[in-house]
Amino acid sequence: MPEIMKTYQLIVPVEKRPKKKMNDFDIDNVFSVTLRDIGKVALIDGNTKKIITTIPTGFAVHISRLSSSGRYLYTIGRDGWVNLIDLWMKVPKTVAKVRIGLEARSVESSKMKGWEDRYAIAGAYWPPQYVIMDGLTLKPLRIVSTRGYTYDTGEFHPEPRVASIVASHFHPEFIVNVKETGHVLMVDYSKLPNLRVTDIPAERFLHDGGFDRTGRYFLVAANARNTIVVIDTKEDKLVAKVKTSGIKPHPGRGANIIHPKYGPVWATSHIGSEHISFIGTDPEKHPQYAWKEVQVIEGLGGGSLFIKSHPKSKHLYVDAPLNPDKELSGSVAVFNIADLAQEEPKYKVLPIAKWAQLGEGQQRVVQGEFNKDGTEIWFSVWNKKDKPSAIVVVDDKTLKLKTVIKDPAIITATGKFNVYNTRNDIY
Repeated sequence: MPEIMKTYQLIVPVEKRPKKKMNDFDIDNVFSVTLRDIGKVALIDGNTKKIITTIPTGFAVHISRLSSSGRYLYTIGRDGWVNLIDLWMKVPKTVAKVRIGLEARSVESSKMKGWEDRYAIAGAYWPPQYVIMDGLTLKPLRIVSTRGYTYDTGEFHPEPRVASIVASHFHPEFIVNVKETGHVLMVDYSKLPNLRVTDIPAERFLHDGGFDRTGRYFLVAANARNTIVVIDTKEDKLVAKVKTSGIKPHPGRGANIIHPKYGPVWATSHIGSEHISFIGTDPEKHPQYAWKEVQVIEGLGGGSLFIKSHPKSKHLYVDAPLNPDKELSGSVAVFNIADLAQEEPKYKVLPIAKWAQLGEGQQRVVQGEFNKDGTEIWFSVWNKKDKPSAIVVVDDKTLKLKTVIKDPAIITATGKFNVYNTRNDIY
C-alpha cells in the first residue's frame, strides 16, 4: 500500500469539478478508443465521428469501464495505471490516477442500486492482488492478495493473476476472477473497510467473460481448459461448467442473441480454432438448452478475439485479428441470426481493412462495438505503431461501409467502448 500511495494523484478534487455537464456532446454515444502502443485513449463522438480529445493513460489500455451514472470513465493500462476521466468537463480529462500493480487487465465500478459510483476496483497480474478504491477519487482503500490454493488439486500458487472483474447487479459485490487458481470471488463492498468474500471454486484458467441478457448469470472463459464457467450472481453460486468444441474460447464479453431454435443464447469465438459456440442461457423458458453448448458453427478461422451483437441487430459479427492469413485478419464474418437455424449457416465477409485503405502491410481488424442506438458497428483497423490505423464504421442494416475515421492521432487503435453499451452491459 505505501508503494501504491506514492503513485496516487488527485489532480482535480471532487469539489472543484463541474456541478453540471459543461459540453454539448451526447456522452452516451461517446466511444473510448484504446490507442494501444502510445498509452492513450481517444474519445470519439459517435454522432459526428470526430475526435473530442486524446488522453494520456497507462500503456496498452486493456479496457475502459464507466461509472454507473455514466459521468466517469475508468481505464486500466497493462502497466497497472488506473485513470479516472471526467466526461462532464468541457474537454474531458483525467481527474485522478493511481498505479495498482505492474501488470493489469481489469477495472470496474460499483453498479448496485444505492452504491452507484461509490467504489472502484482494479486487479493486477503482478503483484497478484486487487485494490478497492474510492470511486470518485481513486484513493486506495483496501488491498487484497489473491495468492492461494488451486480449486481442484489444492496446490499453493504464488502468483495467481486477477483476470476479469465485473460488478453485480443483484448485490453490492464485485465479481473477481482469479486465473491460475480457478476461484471466482464475490467481493462484498457494502461494509468497507470490513470485507466479506464468497469464494466459489470454479475452473482454471479464468479469463474474460460477460453477463447473459438478464444480467443475472456471468459466463467466463477458462480458456486453457476450453470451458465456459457460469456463475449465478443472484444466488452467488456455480451453475455449470460447459465444455466448448473449440480451442481457447476468447469471448471478450461474448454476444447475447435470440437464437431461432434455442432461444436466448450467449456466444463465444475461439483463439485456437474457427469454432463459434452457442450456450443456452434461459433456464426458465428453455430449460432443456440451458447451460449446454447447443450449436457449434465455423467462422473465418482461428485467431478470433471478439464476437459481437446487439439487441436491435439481426447480425452476429466475429473477428479474427490473430489469424496469420492477411485476408482473414483484415476481415470480419457476419452471420444473419435467422440463418443460425440451418445446420451449416453461411456468413458474409466484410473486407474491413481494404475499406480503410491504409496501404501495404497486415492490418488486423479487431473488436466490433455498436453505437448507442445499435444502428452501426465500429471496427478498429490495428496497424503498426509507425503506420496509420483507422476506425471503420459499418451500417448494421445494410452491412455496407458508412465511413472511415482517419486521423494522425489514431495510432495502434484496438479496443472501443461505447459509453451507453458499456455501462449497461449491452453486448
